[in-house]
Amino acid sequence: MKKVKTAVVGASGYTGQELLRILLRHAGVELVCATSRQYAGQRVSDLFPRFRHVPGADLCFTDSDVAAIAATGAEAAFLALPHGVSAAYGRGLVEAGIRVIDLSADFRLNDPAVYEEFYGKPHPDVELMQEAVYGMPEWHRAEIEKARIVGSPGCYPTSIILPLVPLLKAGLLLPDDIVVNSGSGVSGAGRKADVQYHFCECNESMRAYSVPRHRHLSEIEQELSAAAGRKLTITFTPHLMPVNTGILTTTVAKLAPGTTLEQMTECYEKAYAHCPFVRLLGPGKPADTKHVTRTNFVDIGWAVDSRTNRAVLMSAEDNVIKGAGGQGVHAFNIMFGFDEAEGLWLI
Repeated sequence: MKKVKTAVVGASGYTGQELLRILLRHAGVELVCATSRQYAGQRVSDLFPRFRHVPGADLCFTDSDVAAIAATGAEAAFLALPHGVSAAYGRGLVEAGIRVIDLSADFRLNDPAVYEEFYGKPHPDVELMQEAVYGMPEWHRAEIEKARIVGSPGCYPTSIILPLVPLLKAGLLLPDDIVVNSGSGVSGAGRKADVQYHFCECNESMRAYSVPRHRHLSEIEQELSAAAGRKLTITFTPHLMPVNTGILTTTVAKLAPGTTLEQMTECYEKAYAHCPFVRLLGPGKPADTKHVTRTNFVDIGWAVDSRTNRAVLMSAEDNVIKGAGGQGVHAFNIMFGFDEAEGLWLI
């Protein structure tokens, strides 16, 4: 198997750690660069002892310099950086001939006005932003294959878009009054020191946050509007769960007249028949985070509430794998012609 020289920019966070875990065991990857300003000069295996004696993990972290990254011969670069930071690297890496998978929010949106509305400042590279492909392999496989730069979906959006898109495309749901409640593990806040994410603040407690407008609404509504064929807005309330990783999402939406549970089931089976990481649980079967953490799977169950004529959609995933690093590697596999599941059978 060919080896693709690969860089991970911002490799010391939770998503970066999961990316390294996947890439170090990927048969088609030669890891040539891992950057971290804070840990520059330290070996990957010293910061993450779980990687000791793993081939390739003796690589030292370097500073995040575009020219230095390009000098390693990297053909692909994952950007595991905060939003607003990745955009500074995208243009230089792409112009150096490196194909980019960005795990931040900087290249997920196609409308610069929406980016500015949700992220509070103009996008620094609108042309590259509008070139970027939304990196959800289940729905954008052909575009990802040819892309120079991919904006990998956020964790919450993945758990919301995958259950809704097939039903919206098929006209089985009314696009008005969709209500979503999600809970995420604390790792979703990133690997930073912040009192509100300390163990004693989070353990044995749940709370809503970013109410009423989480930034991920921008990409969720972008993709759902495309599926529905009209502008669509939803109500989305995220919650912090006292677990390390995992996302659980429950979505409630009005059924289109005449929609049956059997039609919903048939729609899902047709949409995801060839998608290895979407596991359809079936009608009346709720998703459970314990079955998806540490994997690249998303589990989806569904039900019909005949009393209210609403669909209830239930999904679960690992926020730093299927919702971040694993999904990025899935796109990488498509971009470089590997089996799309290479390196991702994590159980």
